[in-house]
Amino acid sequence: MGKSSRKWITHYSSSHDILLVGEGNFSFSACLASAFGTATNVVATSLDSEETLLRKYGSDIKTTLEELKELGCSVMHGVDVMTMSQHPLLCHTLFDRIVFNFPHAGFQYSRDKSSKLHQNLVRRFLRNAKELFVENGEIHITHKISYPYSEWEIEEVAEEEDLFLREEVEFNEGDYPGYVNKKGSGPNSNRTFAVGLCSTFKFVKTLSKKTRKKRLAKAAEFAQLNASSMSLS
Repeated sequence: MGKSSRKWITHYSSSHDILLVGEGNFSFSACLASAFGTATNVVATSLDSEETLLRKYGSDIKTTLEELKELGCSVMHGVDVMTMSQHPLLCHTLFDRIVFNFPHAGFQYSRDKSSKLHQNLVRRFLRNAKELFVENGEIHITHKISYPYSEWEIEEVAEEEDLFLREEVEFNEGDYPGYVNKKGSGPNSNRTFAVGLCSTFKFVKTLSKKTRKKRLAKAAEFAQLNASSMSLS
């Protein structure tokens, strides 16, 4: 596809091979498909079966899935992000972008235990995703950054999996027309939730020399400011 014929919506292009995981009502997939005018470059997956999705989201989800398939999207159900690199329909495919919006392990435990479960979900997702994206590709996690979500420490988890933060950008729902986030689990699974302070984190296998140089310069500047502060105290 030539550069002039590419279509973009924020970070995503019709020339990217995109894997969307943990889709709830598939409205994010539908948003990308609408922006591109096609979804032949998109694989959209959910952990739930189609029957479960119908129970959660009603007839609207059936219409959305039909429209995605008509636009050429590959829709897959029963895909666990923690084991997806072994999935027979995914394990031989590489993607330019792998996207997980608002990962969440559920509400069934105390906050402290849930935090560890959320971290484990993110860790195992990243461990699997890094087997499925191209050398210069990106893994995107859109995530709340206020407390208690900040305690998930997803950047540190990624580094433990040999992945590095290329960029953190503010997430705005308005950038994705038609996207409606859903809780996805529990008795209120069909309800939306307030996004609040939220970012999209872009993880890569290696940082470019330019990015590494900028990071080192910022670290040196911070160290100098810290040293100056200490000397004045």
